[in-house]
Order: sequence, then structure tokens, then C-alpha cells
Amino acid sequence: MSILLTLPGCTNAQEGYKILIGTYTQKGSDGIYYYQLDAAMKKPVKVSSSKGVKNPSFLAVEGGVVYTVNEEEQGKVQAYRLNQKSGAFKLINEQETGGAHPCHISAGSGLLFAGNYSGGNLVVYPLEKDGSVGIRSQLIANSGSGPVTSRQEKSHVHSVNISPDGESLWVADLGTDEVLVFTIGSQGIHEKSRIRITPGAGPRHIAFHATLPVAYVINELNNMMSVISTDDFSTLQEISTLPEGFEGTSFCADVHLSPDGKFLYGSNRYSDSIVSFKVDEKSGKLSLAGHVPAGGKVPRNFAVSPDGKYVLVANQDSDNVVVFERDAETGLLHKTGTEIKVSMPVCVKFL
Repeated sequence: MSILLTLPGCTNAQEGYKILIGTYTQKGSDGIYYYQLDAAMKKPVKVSSSKGVKNPSFLAVEGGVVYTVNEEEQGKVQAYRLNQKSGAFKLINEQETGGAHPCHISAGSGLLFAGNYSGGNLVVYPLEKDGSVGIRSQLIANSGSGPVTSRQEKSHVHSVNISPDGESLWVADLGTDEVLVFTIGSQGIHEKSRIRITPGAGPRHIAFHATLPVAYVINELNNMMSVISTDDFSTLQEISTLPEGFEGTSFCADVHLSPDGKFLYGSNRYSDSIVSFKVDEKSGKLSLAGHVPAGGKVPRNFAVSPDGKYVLVANQDSDNVVVFERDAETGLLHKTGTEIKVSMPVCVKFL
């Protein structure tokens, strides 16, 4: 299976960028795509794509290995090794997730984590020295419900997020309006705290500030961003991701910080926009900077380039990944005119 090539001249931003795109495959996607882009993000080139991987919606890259979920009724995680000489990814192994529709994955501290959305549980695996996924070491179920009965009838684990210091795992449960905080140890994870989010909020994804003791939780159902203290787990602020006076249907999706920590971004599905917030340099609290149309329908995951110059937005229902240039001073985004046509893109990862 060929997914990614190691290309000379693409090792830094001055020479270009490399990205992986995870997708849903029911409309004909090949699975995982690898693209190379030049330094100005003007000329995307498809290098390769995978075959036979079902719904690799979210990806994680750790130690030169690409890990993906298979977001299916019989959920799986898979590991692919990059051959630096041939440029091919080879399947190392796969493991079942013990739950339906795993929709997020993360790797670090010698462990692999996946969240089963329909299963309402999270799974922990050891990562072996060869990069393979070890036998499942923990399967942790959550229980509860929320006031939005159509979406919160039970637990729905939506993301598993490793803190910057690698010492804790924050798990967003959309169904129970909770963020579960676990301590990561040599023998696995152990619950430390439960953060109660506003009833009916539907916490979905989480971003951590690199230098301030705050985490940002984007809430799918009430279109709010929660600012949480990582010291005492209190809620410091809640702020809307939508323009003032907005009326209509919208559901939040993803959240990311700029590399310098000065701006925070979130995606709004169905209203189809990206919101920009300015981050207070002392408190970590947010003030609205602006909104920009997502350039397509139903923006899911997005990625900020490591140098902070660009933001790539995966629009699931319009089959495109749109490239925005980022103003480092204002935090605002501007379309470059560059886009990548891919069937049902969900996740973008810079390499």
C-alpha cells in the first residue's frame, strides 16, 4: 500500500508542505491521501492514496507510523509503516476497538487511544517497539445522558486528547456533557476528574494552550467554546462560535490554536464558517476576531500549518480541502484560491 513518499526538498516550509487527508469512503474515496504542496500553497500534487481502508476518518502520526481508525460498526485501528526508501506505507497490523464507529485517535506516551462514538467507550493500546498496535489493555465505558434526547440518549465519546506534557488524557463525551480527565501512567490510564460542561452543550474536540494552563473545548450542540482551567478544571469562560444575531442550523466541529498561541479557531458546520478568536496572553480567555466562509459545505477537521502561515479546512459535503492564508497579526483568514478535490475529506494532518 502506497500512501506517502519521502520527497527530497519538502522537509521545511520554505521548500513546501506535506499533508495526509483522512476521508469517508462511501462515495468512492481511496481512503488516505497524501499531497505535496509548494511553499506558496499554489500547486497541490497528489502523490499517492491508499486502497482498501474503510472510513479512515481520523489519523495520528507517531514515530514515523500512521495510525488510523476505521469508522465502522465493527471498529478498528490500523498501523502503517513508512518505508523511507521506497516511499510506501505497509500495513503493520490492526486491532478491534471494542466499540462501534471510532471517530478519533491519538498517540503518545507509548500508548494509542481511540474513542468509539456509538460505542460510548474509549480504548487503550500499548504501542510496540516496531510501531505495531499491541493487544488492547483497557476498554473504559462511560454512562449517562444529556437533555438533547435526539443526540444525548447515552454516552458518545467524540475525542481523545493528550495534554502537551503527555501526562493526561482528556476525553470529550458529547452524550453526557462531560470531559473526563485521566492520568497517563506506565500501566495505562486512571480517571482523575470529571469536568461538567453546560447541559446540552455536547463537547466534541479539545485544544490545549502550549504555555497557559487552559484548554479549549468546542461544543457541537450549543455552538459554544468553553475555556477550562487545567489547574483546577473550572470553567473560565463560554463564548459563542457564531456571529451575533445568527439564526439557523449550525453545529461545531473542530478546534485548533495558532502555533504562537495568540489565536484560536473553530469550525461551524451547516452555517459553514471558521471562527477566529484572539487569546488573552495572560488569562487565555477569548475575544471574537471574526468569521470567514469555509469555502465549502460542512467543514470538519482543519489544520494550521506548523509555521502558522496557512489553515487547511476539510469540507466533507463539498468534497474539497480549502487553503486559507493566516494573518499573524489579526488572526484572520483569507482564501488563497487553492483547493484540493477529495471525496468526503474529514481530517488533515501536516507531516
